[in-house]
Amino acid sequence: MTDLVIREDKGAVAHLTMNSPGSLNALSDAMLAALKARFTELSEDGAIKVIVLRGAGKAFCAGHDLKEMQRGREGADHGRAYFADLFFRCAEVMQMIPALPQPVIAEAHGIATAAGCQLVASCDLAVAAEGTRFGVNGVNIGLFCSTPMVALSRNVPRKVAFEMLTTGEFIDAARAREVGLVNRVAPHDQLAAETEKLAQTLAGKLGAAVKIGKRAFYDQANMDLAQAYEHTAAVMVENMLWRDTAEGVQAFIEKRKPDWAE
Repeated sequence: MTDLVIREDKGAVAHLTMNSPGSLNALSDAMLAALKARFTELSEDGAIKVIVLRGAGKAFCAGHDLKEMQRGREGADHGRAYFADLFFRCAEVMQMIPALPQPVIAEAHGIATAAGCQLVASCDLAVAAEGTRFGVNGVNIGLFCSTPMVALSRNVPRKVAFEMLTTGEFIDAARAREVGLVNRVAPHDQLAAETEKLAQTLAGKLGAAVKIGKRAFYDQANMDLAQAYEHTAAVMVENMLWRDTAEGVQAFIEKRKPDWAE
């Protein structure tokens, strides 16, 4: 049986490849289950500092499997229970990404549409190949991309998100970077190298500091200004009391490389 999400570790970086090129790596029931399983195992892997998520074949991810969704209509309730469960499971997987202790980088190419665009938006960082197209184009078939909208509208300005959602039009990689959906754009033949460069940069930092910082980043975003400062001050106090942080500060003062325990 083909592994739907292949895991390959290179040092402290785990590379996850959605491996269903024939369906453009659609988020089928099986693909969602495979992603959930991989994210679960990585959440408990202290040796991995960074995760890269990519797609096999000519596309990153084309969103939900529409043929499978149509088959879900066959029940007596015309699919209500199946659709409710599907969107719950998809949201669960998307929410696992910011909850992971490691930064997750989307390595996007080809297309990232509907829930595939949602997947890019849910990642902490994203690198895209030149020419990659991003869209939340369900409206073109009569299905507004309401769940992809959640992640998209938390990445790009509201008017940009609303235009994409209501017109169903694609934006290219350059525009995606301009509006904040992706961090970097690279020539197609340099995509993997550019993504790996970013991943290795993050992997070279004190992992515990990145972990506590990622959690604080998402926590404070949901607080008002005063609460955010109170919370992050407490996080920084905890961080400052670590042995490796004290060593990192002293190494900076002494202009040398820190001798971190990890």
